[in-house]
Amino acid sequence: MLRGSVKEYADKTVFLTKPEIGKPYVPVTYAQYGSDIEAFGSKLTEMGVVNDIRVAILAETRYEWYVTYLATVTGMGIIVPLDKELPANEINSMLQRSKTSVLVYSPTLREKALEAAEGLATLKTLILMDNYKNEVEPFTSREVGEDLPTEYSWEALRKDGEQLLADGYRDFSDCEIDPYEMRILLFTSGTTDRSKAVMHSHHSICSNLMAMCAMVYINDDVCLSVLPLHHTYECTCGFLCQVYRGNAVAELEGLRYLTQNLAESKTTLILTVPLILEALHKRIWKSIDKQGKRKKVEFALKLTRGLRKIGIDLRKKIFKDIHAALGGHMRLLISGGAAIDPQVLQDLNDFGFLAIQGYGLTECGPIMALNRDVNYMHESAGLPMPGTVAEVYEPDEDGIGEFRSKGPNIMLGYYGDEELTAETLRDGWFYTGDYGYMTEDNFLIITGRKKNVIVTKNGKNIFPEELEALLNRNPEIAESVVSGVEGRNGDLDIVVEIFPDEEAVQETLGKQSVSEEETYELMNSLVKAMNKDQPIYKKIKSITLRKEPFEKNTSKKILRDYSKK
Repeated sequence: MLRGSVKEYADKTVFLTKPEIGKPYVPVTYAQYGSDIEAFGSKLTEMGVVNDIRVAILAETRYEWYVTYLATVTGMGIIVPLDKELPANEINSMLQRSKTSVLVYSPTLREKALEAAEGLATLKTLILMDNYKNEVEPFTSREVGEDLPTEYSWEALRKDGEQLLADGYRDFSDCEIDPYEMRILLFTSGTTDRSKAVMHSHHSICSNLMAMCAMVYINDDVCLSVLPLHHTYECTCGFLCQVYRGNAVAELEGLRYLTQNLAESKTTLILTVPLILEALHKRIWKSIDKQGKRKKVEFALKLTRGLRKIGIDLRKKIFKDIHAALGGHMRLLISGGAAIDPQVLQDLNDFGFLAIQGYGLTECGPIMALNRDVNYMHESAGLPMPGTVAEVYEPDEDGIGEFRSKGPNIMLGYYGDEELTAETLRDGWFYTGDYGYMTEDNFLIITGRKKNVIVTKNGKNIFPEELEALLNRNPEIAESVVSGVEGRNGDLDIVVEIFPDEEAVQETLGKQSVSEEETYELMNSLVKAMNKDQPIYKKIKSITLRKEPFEKNTSKKILRDYSKK
């Protein structure tokens, strides 16, 4: 894949890098990227990264991350992307569990990396990224502590690799790769237990990104990298898939620079999570309301829907201000990582964007299902990927059961955990732990996580995610978590904890100073309104308010308290 793209798209831009915040993007061509991978990969090989040696990356999104990843997996090493938001002790545990020999890190995370590196017998080499941001005084190598390995300059190693290639070194360039062996080790961002180490191969990841491109047209795009690269969703879809298709990937300087970076990079494609897309959707409607244009916009939406039925599409012209707010070039928004409110996708499509969602897990490389650009259902997580099979295992009377899947994209197993592997991979099927059903047209509808389901005394299943999605449609509710607690009659009472949106509450009540009691009464009225459309066993009995957002993992998923069921 890499060599094909480097050859075919040699003069095209593969990365728009940001050496300095506030300064213009600096483009890197496919030819340059390929050369840097060959050079850095050759030096790693010469230093002993052979025979399954593990190379871990701890860094924010930056050019050296992209080079290190492919320089490792297109050689003889195994790549281990790490979550930069984790504390040093957890990173230390992952380095130990993965038996990492080489740790590559950025200057901003150097202190954490060195702390995490302490006491690791397998760790032999430290490499500091210093290629293009000028954060570090030039050096070649240095000692950083009595109990730590030597620290090398990333840029010095790359230059050494260039010299090796000039001298005829071919060990990296000519190495043979088994596409079915483990070459990628990914730690999941679990919401309760210790993270799992998922093993993938060239074959599983490449089959997934190729299937994605068969579902959605991706070509001549600029993809703004918003999500962390250690996450397989961003890595496979936002990085590797873009390289495969000859697209450009633009660095995001930070969420506060999002609007600026969208315009400057002329972004056409963005991969994101519901939390970001739903916040964007709320911001659009809040802006419309502040200008007093809701009725005008709602009429325009009806008008454009009608015109599209007769082949006239004026959405980009009529909603040009919304398009300008997203940089002026955006065409495709893909949501993943969790379920999203279908109304958000519908509105964004009505405004003239193609907004779709997919579904997957790290174990699936990650995509298991995706809506097509020409055949989508906003309520659905999508259709099974080409070359894969998905079905509902042991469905109940409503057709709901656990999703399971099989295909070339499925992981090899969990590293160092044969028991969990045997529990999750059975008879060629991967059991997802997600509940839902499939429509007659084969669309997957996710109702919730197996571990989140609330089972009542009479055997009824309640999926908290469904109720939370309904509540979160209210602009006054920023976040909510539904759970079950023991009631007076021995059955479970459904309760909800809410983090209100203070600004929206003030706007709704028409006052700047709102008491806690007034906020509670407003939240209670919103819950009662939702309860009217729910069967008795799903009705929420009580609410509590919180003053701070819910704690989340680094994938922006709320950490649930599983002592409450």
